[in-house]
Amino acid sequence: MTEAPESSVVARLVAVREAVARSAVDAERDPATVTLVAVSKTFDAPDIVPVLEASQRVFGENRVQESKDKWPGLRETYPDVELHLIGPLQSNKVREALQIFDVIETVDRESLAAELAKEMPKTDRRPALYVQVNTGEEEQKAGIAPAEADAFIRRCREVHGLAITGLMCIPPADEPPSPHFALLSKIAARNGIAVLSMGMSADFEEAIQLGATHVRVGSAIFGVRG
Repeated sequence: MTEAPESSVVARLVAVREAVARSAVDAERDPATVTLVAVSKTFDAPDIVPVLEASQRVFGENRVQESKDKWPGLRETYPDVELHLIGPLQSNKVREALQIFDVIETVDRESLAAELAKEMPKTDRRPALYVQVNTGEEEQKAGIAPAEADAFIRRCREVHGLAITGLMCIPPADEPPSPHFALLSKIAARNGIAVLSMGMSADFEEAIQLGATHVRVGSAIFGVRG
């Protein structure tokens, strides 16, 4: 599914890295405090290899099965990859997700928190867990409502014993993203959460200005998905 020559993918990666660093400096932040998550969903292993060869090690995927099919082989060559699940997680896929992902960014409901709490003691893997907040309260989008976020984070920690270390959001496509990033940052501050996964190809620079620690960039690196 290669959209462009390998050299173009690497050039785009370099350009995104430079933009991330520049945005951090503009916000008077150390660029090292912003992690670039290269979103490789729908791209096959050969499309990802040039990005790996360019020393990118943090990647985002949407689906458990797709990741299970392509990442074990890549990890044999690149064992230091950090893989983030950034798509919705079905409760019946939790056991598999725990084996594949280093970070699960989409904890968004009580039943999922309960399943994670049940399955994590059965494995030696302890992925970092982020709560997804539906900042725009869009019916078609996953995530906990902002007004319910504090209580949900508290239940994850106190009832289910989960270490919630981050928050994630995807602002509505038809609204300015900055108010949504600011809202997520406020929720994080209230709950003692330092990690903010927010900002994608079109708006990661604004997200960095508002405190993003992780930006999820796909098309600006890999090109348009077919």
